[in-house]
Amino acid sequence: MKYVDEFRDGALAAKLAAAIAREADTGRDYAFMEFCGGHTHAISRYGVTDLLPANVRMIHGPGCPVCVLPIGRIDMAIRLALSRAEVTICTYGDCLRVPASGGLSLLKAKARGADIRMVYSAADALALAQKMPERDVVFFAIGFETTTPPTALVLRQAQALGLANFSVLCNHVLTPSAILTILESPEVRELGTVPLDGFIGPAHVSTIIGSRPYAFFAEEYRKPVVIAGFEPLDVMQAIRMLIRQVNEGRAEVENEFTRVVTEEGNLKAQALVSEVFELRRRFEWRGLREVPYSALRIRAPFRKWDAEAKFGLEFVAVPDNRACECGAILRGVKTPIDCKLFGTACTPENPMGSCMVSSEGACAAHYNYGRFRDIPVVAGTAS
Repeated sequence: MKYVDEFRDGALAAKLAAAIAREADTGRDYAFMEFCGGHTHAISRYGVTDLLPANVRMIHGPGCPVCVLPIGRIDMAIRLALSRAEVTICTYGDCLRVPASGGLSLLKAKARGADIRMVYSAADALALAQKMPERDVVFFAIGFETTTPPTALVLRQAQALGLANFSVLCNHVLTPSAILTILESPEVRELGTVPLDGFIGPAHVSTIIGSRPYAFFAEEYRKPVVIAGFEPLDVMQAIRMLIRQVNEGRAEVENEFTRVVTEEGNLKAQALVSEVFELRRRFEWRGLREVPYSALRIRAPFRKWDAEAKFGLEFVAVPDNRACECGAILRGVKTPIDCKLFGTACTPENPMGSCMVSSEGACAAHYNYGRFRDIPVVAGTAS
């Protein structure tokens, strides 16, 4: 299959691994953050870490949209669904199981009688509103720049149709702001607990915003960025390109994913998003706390379809479970196996933290593909 099998070729992966080992300077260590949860999933699923030299370390970043959603935002949807019998909440499947306050989740609220439904797209939610004029359908929208244009499109359609029983609870967040927060964090700038030599730039997000927005990080922070696709050979090639930049003392934006990503991105999608959304001054991320100008809100001409305004919803910050290390994992400070809940109290079937919910979460990826690597192999002979 073109563009899939070619990027999962085992023989090519072995050659690429040998090239990485050859080019990695044995006299130093390398630490690269894969920002996107899709890369985290690919690295775990295809065992990319096992193909890297010991001095090349990958750090999981906050690029899973389900993982970075704070409890307080989920609570808003749950409060609305439980308090207003006429409201139907629609959202993506992963959001349903993210733990919220009071031992609830959207799925558990549904079990208590709230009308909460899973949809595959923003368009599904809009169609549901058209089919059920007697209900107030609210789309609980999450995601980075990739999923923002479809939400903008349904808001524009709702306005054109005059669809009064549809609205959006907007939780869309922005990638560059999160990267900037990581680079400015004490762990990176002062304490050195998270050594960062560069980033693997997100793939889907970059199809929308292009490669240009990352130039700031390369120039101002001297951190190379290589945008990569989600196949294992894409990721390995990006790691090789990052190693080369570090070895040569360069800090540039390079694009490994040229078959999809351009420098300027999708201008039509950017214009649509700009028409419907504007920057929020404040927004809380799980693990990163409050990040200024890191999220979007619905512009005034579309305010009739803004669920926060329509229903008078207010965000209330809620601390994470003290035993859960999701926040530290999202900042790259800890790994899944550093959490005492991992694989015991917290599993994909019974997630205690957001990183165990989505397949793109660092904990879920490691649980599904890497946890047995943590168990020492004891060789013995049969008696």
